[in-house]
Amino acid sequence: MGGRRSARVLLVDARERLLLFLLPGENGAPTVWMTPGGGVRRRESLAAAAARELWEETGLRVAPEALGASVAWTGGHADLGWRSGYFEDHFFFHRVTAHTVDPAHREPHEELALARHRWWPAAELATTAEPLTPRGLSPLLTDLLAGRRPPVPTRLPWHH
Repeated sequence: MGGRRSARVLLVDARERLLLFLLPGENGAPTVWMTPGGGVRRRESLAAAAARELWEETGLRVAPEALGASVAWTGGHADLGWRSGYFEDHFFFHRVTAHTVDPAHREPHEELALARHRWWPAAELATTAEPLTPRGLSPLLTDLLAGRRPPVPTRLPWHH
């Protein structure tokens, strides 16, 4: 089965904390902290997918156009057990004053996978030993928080 395109959101609150979910590893893979987001459906734009996934996983409704343009992407080949091939992750940046994660709209397969979340202080992302994805997240977030949006999406290192 072929790979997958995903749309993800770097969701930051007024305290400059990034929302990440702890995704348990499958087939012996380690757990990893990752941004909200998921697969792009057929004929769905990246921004629409990012907004839909944000709603499903966090309960936050955001219009696709409010996300603006993608700020980063990463891609490469992987065999994840449930799917193999070429994968691409596209990242959007969105700020909120505050948000309480509401899991009520998650799909059944997301219930267990997204059971734990944490708002990470931006400064802590650069020094943590915890596994984070995507790689290169801390410098990208530092630039975004300082108001420096890349003119074209930044290419991040592939993490598989």
